Amino acid sequence: MKKAENGISPYFRKTTLENGVRVLSERIPSVRSISVGVWVATGSRDERAAERGISHFIEHMVFKGTRKRRMHHIARRMESVGGYLNAFTAKEYTCYYARALDEHLARAIDTVCDLILFPTLPEKEIEKEKGVILEEMKMYEDTPEDLVFDRFESVVYDGHALGAPVIGYPETVQSFDRTMLCDYMNGHYAPNRVVLAVAGNAEHDNIVRIAQDTLADMPRTEQPIRRMPVNGYVPHDFVEPRPIQQAHFVMGARGLGVRNGDRVAFSVLNTLLGGGMSSRLNQNVREKYGFCYSIGSFANMHSDSGDFGIYAASDVRKMERVKELTRKELRYFVEVPIGSRTLNEAKNQVRGALMLGLEGMSNRMMGIGRQELYFGRYLSLDEINDAIEKVTVEDVQRVASTLFREEQLSTAALVPESHP
Repeated sequence: MKKAENGISPYFRKTTLENGVRVLSERIPSVRSISVGVWVATGSRDERAAERGISHFIEHMVFKGTRKRRMHHIARRMESVGGYLNAFTAKEYTCYYARALDEHLARAIDTVCDLILFPTLPEKEIEKEKGVILEEMKMYEDTPEDLVFDRFESVVYDGHALGAPVIGYPETVQSFDRTMLCDYMNGHYAPNRVVLAVAGNAEHDNIVRIAQDTLADMPRTEQPIRRMPVNGYVPHDFVEPRPIQQAHFVMGARGLGVRNGDRVAFSVLNTLLGGGMSSRLNQNVREKYGFCYSIGSFANMHSDSGDFGIYAASDVRKMERVKELTRKELRYFVEVPIGSRTLNEAKNQVRGALMLGLEGMSNRMMGIGRQELYFGRYLSLDEINDAIEKVTVEDVQRVASTLFREEQLSTAALVPESHP
């Protein structure tokens, strides 16, 4: 076992096991709970065209049984001690996680590791799960406020895996079999892609001891991450009639990658634009004119690219006016330097959201897990706060001038079928 590497925080530690799995922990002795997550550096972006949705499908299937436990035993494993077990799939990673009282640390680590180490992937359950996933797709099709984001991503990343829905497509999901699932796991679930992250009242050395025992059967293999570069971006608009009452639209463009030096300035800008009730979008579109109930902005940051946008839902007869007002707010940040007081308030909002989120052990665990996957190191609160504090008025306007160019904006809209 390699020597542990001390992080900047006295409560954070990192150890790399002999087989290449990285073990991270952030000890919070003032709580009585722990959050455990096994992160695998693979997601929907890593899928070939015929595999769309396979990462998400595997995330479902590992819960159907392992060599050690039957399906109902997995479901009861954490709940029987008052804990929680779940998973999610994203564009560039998959996470299996558990929450429990600190006394059940070993059980939580063993349970989440068992899911990725020994899934049986029974053919009978694969066929049943296809039906479950197809129903999940229908659920999204019936939820325009979610579906419009998938349509927007397909516009912004036209033809690229980042533009495909994480859940996949009916035709690809229906083609999956056990061989495909096993081949995908063998090609992507390698130790060098796996991170075990723990936050809460747990000693690092104890975590490493449990991880070493649990993950000993995972042989050391190397699976380099090779991802197709993001293709060129050509802005365009997409409109789809749906059996709905409101119009839902997202207006935006390509944004910044998570490693971009302007990512913190962009987070502050995003907060000013549409990050809460005091944001310009909320005040100048919803409150001033009453044109919509929901409006806000977002920023998605991936390893080498990203996207941003504004989402709104309104009466279809007011949609064009909402778009006009949205473009006006984007122009504002390009043309008008914000005041220092406004900037400081936005910084406080970003810092506050960060600090309040870290009061939960799950958020802490997810924070250190993502940091390791994207940066390979721990970013302390002091480092993050310093980066926020260094954002200037000029930084905000420069990022706005780069990203908020009207000729680069795309729009995806779902409108009522009766709309002419």
